[in-house]
Amino acid sequence: MGKKLEEFNAFRSKMNERILGEDNRAIKRFFGVDTLTYEPGKLDVRTKEMLGLVSSMVLRCDDCIMYHIIKCHENGITREEFFEVFSVATTVGGSIVIPHLRRAVAFLDELEGVA
Repeated sequence: MGKKLEEFNAFRSKMNERILGEDNRAIKRFFGVDTLTYEPGKLDVRTKEMLGLVSSMVLRCDDCIMYHIIKCHENGITREEFFEVFSVATTVGGSIVIPHLRRAVAFLDELEGVA
């Protein structure tokens, strides 16, 4: 596991625990809805994660992009499929997505152990 992946997972886990440890019903419910959204339904988990990745890229959220790359990778998305997802996001979001595309590919390379 690469350093960036370890740091991301450690920080995410620590802060999620911290946030959910507060007594805020709205935040807890939002986290619950987020979890429910990515469960299998009429769309499978792979498709939902790819949709999440496109949306995150268009909205330009690097943390969300990293999270969905991890989840897509765990769900067997191939490198070729990733690049199709990246092409949809870039087409929908326009050139402003390109810096996020660069970071997404760098993170995917790290995750896959590509030099």
